[in-house]
Amino acid sequence: MATGLRAARKARGWSQERLIYEMRRVAEQRLLDIASPASLKVYISEWENGRRAMTDRYAALLRPLLGVTDAELRGDVEGARPAAGGYEELLSRIDSSSSLSESMVGSFLDQTELLRTMDRQMGAAGLVDQMNGHLAAMEDALTFAVLPGARRPIAAALAGASTLAAWQALDAGAVERAWRRYELAKKAAQDAESPLYLAHAMGEQAYVLADAGRPLLAIELVRDAQRTQTERQSPRLRAWLAAAEAELCATAGVDMASEARAALERAESLLPNDGEVRDPDMLSIFLNTGHLTRWRGNVLAKLGDESAMGELYSSLNSADPSFVRASAGVHCDLTQAHLARGELDQARSHLQKARLAANRTGSVRYRQRVELLTGRL
Repeated sequence: MATGLRAARKARGWSQERLIYEMRRVAEQRLLDIASPASLKVYISEWENGRRAMTDRYAALLRPLLGVTDAELRGDVEGARPAAGGYEELLSRIDSSSSLSESMVGSFLDQTELLRTMDRQMGAAGLVDQMNGHLAAMEDALTFAVLPGARRPIAAALAGASTLAAWQALDAGAVERAWRRYELAKKAAQDAESPLYLAHAMGEQAYVLADAGRPLLAIELVRDAQRTQTERQSPRLRAWLAAAEAELCATAGVDMASEARAALERAESLLPNDGEVRDPDMLSIFLNTGHLTRWRGNVLAKLGDESAMGELYSSLNSADPSFVRASAGVHCDLTQAHLARGELDQARSHLQKARLAANRTGSVRYRQRVELLTGRL
């Protein structure tokens, strides 16, 4: 328990008092009856030190509040689900999966899209239970689908949902869960015989390595993603992977500045000029000229290039307001760009906006970046 609740609370930068306040606030919204602040303080201390077992009622309150799974909250290792018992039940589940209609796969995709929209606007923390249930339903369907024709559409849906779940876990600071979700996405992409989903999962997984302090290994992974059946990748995906390489090279430091710029130029040349925002073959990819402008500003800010300022302000002025969490990144980049020019008042203003956006979406990842930038002011 000590490595569960306490770790999740500290990842948010919350004291026990702040956690009690948030628990009571959510309980009031949901009309739930919970213990008094004094009693909660005792409970939390005992939960964190393993002296009291957490009830399911409080676990259900804390999971969406902290953006963690039940296993992470309780400090348990997730076990495998029990296998279906007996041939009769096994055959029943196989028959159900084989008759899974296209409309059911469509329902999976619709649910993923709803979760993606909610994540983009409100953050991932409150979606942890819904996402886990969504993945479990698709994993069950895939486990008992026998023939390739039945497996491929389910696997493609699972690959897309798993990369979303992985990115949400990374944003919540749950790096091991993020890594495992990316591994699930890669396996599902291979089942789906989809180089697009496989390359995308590899490209996003590289960010886990970069955040863990292994930027060179991250660059190698994203480059391997670009070599994964390149001829079958869509132009927009190839542009996305090139932009990701540019960002990861910039993260590695000024020694790789030329490689970062070359990757940016490649992304610009690959991006289709079709007026679309998303890849029709892969809805996980959001990339148009506006998104690439924001990405270019991020890369240039990391490289200390003064031209980053214009790119970032242009991106900020034309940004889709539904990308709330992404706005935290833009304000962090502007903070960094103003700091490089010694413009402390403007840096503080953007840092405050970044903090507000990170807090609004519950993004541990951006909150950590905000704290690092705060230390430079």
